[in-house]
Amino acid sequence: MSVQACAEIVRNGDPDRFLATMAAPPAARTILFPLYAFNVEVTRAPWVTKEPMLAQMRLQWWRDLLGGPRSAKDPARHEVAAALGFLDAGSAALLDGLIDARHWDIGTDPHADDAALDAYLDATAGNLAWTAARSLGAVEEDAVRRLARAAGLARYLAALPALKAAGKRPLTDDSPETVRGLARRYLGDMPRARSLSRPARIATLETWQARPLLTAILRDPARVERGAVGLSEGGKRLRLLAASV
Repeated sequence: MSVQACAEIVRNGDPDRFLATMAAPPAARTILFPLYAFNVEVTRAPWVTKEPMLAQMRLQWWRDLLGGPRSAKDPARHEVAAALGFLDAGSAALLDGLIDARHWDIGTDPHADDAALDAYLDATAGNLAWTAARSLGAVEEDAVRRLARAAGLARYLAALPALKAAGKRPLTDDSPETVRGLARRYLGDMPRARSLSRPARIATLETWQARPLLTAILRDPARVERGAVGLSEGGKRLRLLAASV
């Protein structure tokens, strides 16, 4: 699969990461678009069926696919998996952990506690961002993961109303006080992107909304329940421009 085809998957399935990747240098897009296309496909897997067993089989299928040869010359490979031929064993293991964490999306139980939510966000958003960063040559794993977890929380809180409508229990306690506490804790743990190397900054462009979104939630946690977490299109683009510069 070409990078352009992966870009179309990201454009349709994850438009914010599409915008962030288009702000990255062209050479980096050959890494980022296949990774984000993979993430779209895996994230979608638990939601395309209401049968838990079928959802588990789809995730296992991706694990099996990821574990095999990632050669674009092999016609038996899935197209997105074939585009991930640049992955080394360490990155493949990170994405395997991401798939494993997505099994939580199949059920309806909330995360047991803050530590369980932290682990979920680290295995999903954190593993994805660190795979991108290490593939681009970055070495600052802790800082990249902290930025990615914050962005993951912002996305997670924005999705709360939709998750609850689908019968999920995203948080054991989704009171405004608990939501504010989460936003405060993750904000306090975010490093400044300008302190990172250039490869790490490129890999974490996709986190550009995390700070303003979590700041808004901290000020008014009830916006989560109202489904009012988000920036205007103009605000998104201005902040992304500032982050990319």
